[in-house]
Amino acid sequence: MLQRTPLYDRHVALAAKTADFGGWEMPIEYSGTVAEHTAVREAVGIFDVSHMGKIAIHGPDAAAFVNSVVVNDLDRIGDGQAQYSLLCNDDGGVIDDLLVYRWNDDAVYVVPNAANSATVVQAFTQAAPAGITVDDQQLTHGIIAVQGPQSAAALGDLGFPTDIDYMAFTMCEWHGAPITVCRSGYTGELGYELIAPNAVLADLWEGLLAAVESRGGAAAGLGARDTLRTEMGYPLHGQDISPIITPVEAGLGWAIGWDKDSFPGKGALVAQREAGPGRRLRAIRAKERAIPRAHMQVFAAGSRTDDASRDAADAADAQPIGEVTSGTFSPTLKQGIALALIDPSASVGEEVLVDVRGKRVPFVVQKAPFVPSHVR
Repeated sequence: MLQRTPLYDRHVALAAKTADFGGWEMPIEYSGTVAEHTAVREAVGIFDVSHMGKIAIHGPDAAAFVNSVVVNDLDRIGDGQAQYSLLCNDDGGVIDDLLVYRWNDDAVYVVPNAANSATVVQAFTQAAPAGITVDDQQLTHGIIAVQGPQSAAALGDLGFPTDIDYMAFTMCEWHGAPITVCRSGYTGELGYELIAPNAVLADLWEGLLAAVESRGGAAAGLGARDTLRTEMGYPLHGQDISPIITPVEAGLGWAIGWDKDSFPGKGALVAQREAGPGRRLRAIRAKERAIPRAHMQVFAAGSRTDDASRDAADAADAQPIGEVTSGTFSPTLKQGIALALIDPSASVGEEVLVDVRGKRVPFVVQKAPFVPSHVR
């Protein structure tokens, strides 16, 4: 049976379409993915992301302990800052990607993906030395994301602090409950993520939703969250990164603390970096009308001329150079866009072909993001 967040009844009241996401029955859309996507880009949207994991880690030198388990270097940030990081296996594959909040030397908060939360809790619990407490709060706390150009104004309407640096956070009180407000998100827009106890989550949602709607925004589902993050080139675990896709292959070397003495998977990742990965995650954009989807095969353009047939039978003996990992229609660009794990020889500006339902469609390799980011 699927799990539900404390806000499930609110989603039903808004006539949301729901579906299984990481074992949780989550709102995919309310008024429609394109409309919700546009609201976030142009005004503001509110998301229930309470399915995400929430892990409080406390004890002497808790930050140093967490730093020994994740691949990024927590010493790069100070107290009151958050950091994108990854948990890797011995082969360098990504067990999960995480947001790590550094409260101080003795207190850290970790937010993993919903489907991997139990695995991440187990990894920290098994590695924890005496004196370190790993507190799984997935079922006791929720997370609400408010994203878009009007997000600060909407939060300000409820008295929340908004003058926060990107990837920094602060604690405040709302209706007598402690709320963590972090300037972060998964959309590429100015935005905030609020972690709150379940006891006040419904009231918090209702207050924020009213503020969002007064600013021309709307509730947004995970469909819009996916199109927004794909336009940014942000990876999704299970598709663009996974236990068999490394951060080096995914272009996430910037999130690795290469100078740290050790972390799980370091040897494999160093070796892969030195040798060069055999495949790389690239952003690709359709040159004609087509919507790419995960697992569609990608081929080199070769010597195909502009008037040559693009049917799948064309160059039937050619071997694929990779496959699409995430693909969608970009509501902003009105084009098909994708992330694809392909041969590293396919460089920016080059054309590749994607087999879209039996037709080889030209795409161009480009740098991510597909649209400008406004997070900083």
